[in-house]
Amino acid sequence: MAQPLIKRIGVVVKPHQPDALQTLCRLTEWLSQRHIKLVGGPDIERESIEHETGCVIESIKEEGLAKVVDLMLVLGGDGTMIATARMLGDIEVPVMGVNYGGLGYLAEFPLEELFSALDAILAGDYKIQERVMLAVELRRGEELITKNRVLNDVVVNKSALARIIDIETHLNSQFLNRFRADGLIVSTPTGSTAYNLSAGGPIIFPSMNAVVITPICPFTLSNRPIVVPDDSVIEVRL
Repeated sequence: MAQPLIKRIGVVVKPHQPDALQTLCRLTEWLSQRHIKLVGGPDIERESIEHETGCVIESIKEEGLAKVVDLMLVLGGDGTMIATARMLGDIEVPVMGVNYGGLGYLAEFPLEELFSALDAILAGDYKIQERVMLAVELRRGEELITKNRVLNDVVVNKSALARIIDIETHLNSQFLNRFRADGLIVSTPTGSTAYNLSAGGPIIFPSMNAVVITPICPFTLSNRPIVVPDDSVIEVRL
């Protein structure tokens, strides 16, 4: 099956990366030669790029960016990748990460491989790896406080200081467990190698359709991590 044609690429850049200005200029020219447009979000430093390099990059509002691009390019570290995934939400756009940060577990391409990797992608020589995301809602009674999409994990705790709290969990409207712990982590396979792993949770293979619920420093040793299907509705009550 032929890969879809890429005509417009979005770009998100880790803030305060002066070295990225020249990269963006080179990227704009390189893509233009291939009749592909580079589009940035509202946070992209357009004036600095134009002043320093002479290149002009189009930018549009964040909520509209994901709807008009065929590929999202992230110049940053894992934090920028996670923020970009949250921005995309339900919109299925492939994301390519180029490591400009300290951690490059998700942003796996080094800068020196940027153009060769893009060449392969434009030639259709790539595979898309789908990742589980969490749809999160925070409620107080019947009131919806906020909702979001999350690539890595959700952490429930009392405050910045360690303090045991009682956490009641329900799975698909059925009581699951009551945890007495410093907090609770609900993690995707992508996030399972982060806070979840430090708290004693298992590593979940990235392509698995699963979610892990891990207590943080549980008071009772029998309170262990629980792996559930990714289509489960998990309710956490304090």
